[in-house]
Amino acid sequence: MTDLIDLSKIIASKGDKPLLVSILNLQSHKEAEIEQKLRELKFKQELRKDWILFIVRDVVIFSAAILFIFAVSGYSLFIQIYR
Repeated sequence: MTDLIDLSKIIASKGDKPLLVSILNLQSHKEAEIEQKLRELKFKQELRKDWILFIVRDVVIFSAAILFIFAVSGYSLFIQIYR
């Protein structure tokens, strides 16, 4: 692969007007599509992870804390009434 890149640079630099050869142009169209799909999948996975963390952290833990506070205050009120 390195020989191919070096050879393409040598061929591009010959002549009066040298050509610019990019490594990206050497990739096939299918490889570019696969990389794009891979990036999209990684983005969706990160977004899904962020939503799961939001639900666990903010919804479940906040609700559990509120229920715990209500339970403790209800228990203390119950104890105060029956003393």
